[in-house]
Amino acid sequence: MDLQELDKQLLQAHADNDVPALIRLYHEAADRAEQNQDLDAACFYLTHAFVFALEYDAPQADELNRKLYERGRAHRLVF
Repeated sequence: MDLQELDKQLLQAHADNDVPALIRLYHEAADRAEQNQDLDAACFYLTHAFVFALEYDAPQADELNRKLYERGRAHRLVF
């Protein structure tokens, strides 16, 4: 999926309040930003995915927190 399609899906997931999709799509956006060596953008997207994962009590919260911790953007939490 190209970036334009990813943006479109993110907007639709927000409109639909589809939290599992938001977690997945923000995580995907973070991975793409990191592949492009844009750490700030990657952490921005990871933070959004993490917040939605926390709100949804999703199992991905631990992995997202770990990634933010490894990038120096969060304290490591215990879930």
